[in-house]
This record gives sequence, structure tokens and C-alpha cells, in this order.
Amino acid sequence: QVQLVESGGGLVQPGGSLRLSCAASGSIYSIYAMGWYRQAPGKQRELVANCPNDGSTTYVDSVKGRFTISRDYAKNTVSLQMNSLKPEDAAVYYCFADIGTMTFPRANYWGQGTQVTVSS
Repeated sequence: QVQLVESGGGLVQPGGSLRLSCAASGSIYSIYAMGWYRQAPGKQRELVANCPNDGSTTYVDSVKGRFTISRDYAKNTVSLQMNSLKPEDAAVYYCFADIGTMTFPRANYWGQGTQVTVSS
């Protein structure tokens, strides 16, 4: 069994910063990628940032230059540093990980979600 536990959401003023963190634990054989999705009310879930094992990073256009994703491969964690936050960044942010276990060769796992509110 695999668990992803997120932390770091909250309320911030426009222009402010937040850092989200996510830790994967359980019967992990290998992690192929980790990243973040978000979902705002009435909108589809969208991929915000992704970091596969080759160290590359991808971002949705709306956050490029403001958000930075990073992984600690030894600790099975992923973080999202969010700077210059805008009201349109407000959403529930979900950590995801592409993980192989002894039971399943590869599957996507999700965190519980953490609320990010950007408001003055």
C-alpha cells in the first residue's frame, strides 16, 4: 500500500509565496515521476508541474517562471515552491506519483489534496 501525504497549503495574499510538500511512503519499489495537479471550483483538474526520474521538469504555461518543482529522490518527496501567487492560482492542489510496487508494476497514486487560497 502506498500513501502520499501533503502539507503546506493555506491562505496567502496576491504576490505572496507558499511551499507545498508531499511525501510518499509504503511498499514502494520504484517511483517513476512525481508532480502536482490542481483543481479549482468548476474547472477540470490540470497538471501544474511534473518531474520524472530523468530530472526534467514541465510546467503548465500559466505558472512558468513562478513555480518550481523539486524532488528529493532519497526521501521520496516532491515540493512545489509557488511565488508571485495570483488569485487564479487558488485551487485544491493534489500531489501525484507514478509508482511501482511489488503488487502492481506501475500505477498513479494521489494525495488527499491541500487547499491554496489567494486573496487579499
